Amino acid sequence: QVQLAESGGGSAEAGRSLTLSCAASGDFAFDPLINPCLGWFRQGPGKEREHVAAIDIDGNVMTADSVKDRFTISRDNAKNTVSLQMNSLKLEDSAIYYCAASKYQWVGYCRDVESIDDWGPGTQVTVSS
Repeated sequence: QVQLAESGGGSAEAGRSLTLSCAASGDFAFDPLINPCLGWFRQGPGKEREHVAAIDIDGNVMTADSVKDRFTISRDNAKNTVSLQMNSLKLEDSAIYYCAASKYQWVGYCRDVESIDDWGPGTQVTVSS
């Protein structure tokens, strides 16, 4: 099991930037054979939770088309952290953002809600005009 804790949410004007961070902890930190993929999802009011970006231990990345030119995911394996740099924010980016982990390594497992094993509590991002 992976424990996840997000930070860095808040409010920003459209066109501005925000950076989200997530600290991961758990047994995987002590076992070199366990390398969970990590990712970010978001859920806006009245909407389903959707994939934003995912990354595996080798740095392979998957990013949703809606944000691929504006958001960048990165991972620090030594510190067990994953970050999401969000640039050129739009009103529609407003949502609760969740850090996520799958027990499997391949980045694709962190793209689908059904494949996620652990979730962070979420952090609110609000974009205003």
